Amino acid sequence: MKIKRIEHIAIAVGDLDSMARIMSDKLGIEVEYAEEIGGRTRLAMLPVGQSYVELLQSLQPGSNTDKWVKEKGDSLYHICFEVEDIDAALAELKAKNTPLLNEEPVIGHGNCRIAFIDPKATGNILFELAEMPAEKAGH
Repeated sequence: MKIKRIEHIAIAVGDLDSMARIMSDKLGIEVEYAEEIGGRTRLAMLPVGQSYVELLQSLQPGSNTDKWVKEKGDSLYHICFEVEDIDAALAELKAKNTPLLNEEPVIGHGNCRIAFIDPKATGNILFELAEMPAEKAGH
């Protein structure tokens, strides 16, 4: 599988607006865009070089992100790798008997095709794979 770069590092937060202000006021990192995914999650992308910091706020009580924040507070949630071909990447992982949370890609942030690897296979670290839409590849 060809991993192109760290696409983003996700931080789960209880209050996205408050954390976005902290990032702006303290670190000078501004929100490039924000979106809501499926009425479940609110996210904001903050560019840092060729990668992003992604802020995630659950809009759904009891969701994985909501449970994470209640258990651990605002903290690192996952690391996302940009891949050239997510279908080939998933096929390679399946061939290596790597358990996946998504057997097939789903649509994620910015219309990326994404899939998550089961953290049981990666030392309890949650990794996301993302294939960028053609118009955003390598942004």
